[in-house]
Amino acid sequence: MTDKQQLEEIEIKLLLEGVYEVCGYDFRNYAAASLKRRIHKYLHDERLETIPDVQKKVLHDKLAMKRLLNTLTISVTEMFRDPVFFLTFRQQVVPWLKTYPSIRIWVAGSATGEEVYSLAILLQEEGIDQRVKIYATDMDENAIKVAKEGIYPIHLMKNYTTNYQKAGGLSSFSQYYTAKYEHAIFNKSLQKHIVWAHHNLVTDASFNEFNVILCRNVMIY
Repeated sequence: MTDKQQLEEIEIKLLLEGVYEVCGYDFRNYAAASLKRRIHKYLHDERLETIPDVQKKVLHDKLAMKRLLNTLTISVTEMFRDPVFFLTFRQQVVPWLKTYPSIRIWVAGSATGEEVYSLAILLQEEGIDQRVKIYATDMDENAIKVAKEGIYPIHLMKNYTTNYQKAGGLSSFSQYYTAKYEHAIFNKSLQKHIVWAHHNLVTDASFNEFNVILCRNVMIY
């Protein structure tokens, strides 16, 4: 590692410490390569030259800090992402859930909501949506706003339909949304049992007494 690379690592550590102290968002143990890419993207977007420039700006400008947080928390998600997971959930977890009179599910890190809607569709098809309450949380308030609206680009629906079918979908995926211009507007009925909330997994208290916790396709019993 060159002296320049070592210095950059120190600068990134100092930046992340500053973010944690000011906002409580802890990125210090995130994958180094991914963080470096995102920080350099922020440098480019903000037309800054060095990482110390970033630190100086975000510690004195709340909007700049918000933009940095949005850059560091870019979400990668889609409807029925990892179809094998949803198929396994349908076949192995749902029969167990059906033995409960009421069910609470926490989707931690719900991003812009695609996987939450996927879960809502699955539970509706399995006939247990009426006894389920889904708590969908994320640290990104903008992502939650998008999720609440339930409006996504129409060109994504082809891929989402394929995922849905591979995940054991029982109907036509198109029945769950209305196509309008260049967007797909998902049925509001899917939100009937969803509670959206801002939540930081690092600093906020945990939700308790859940039947199932989903953390981006990681299931904890």
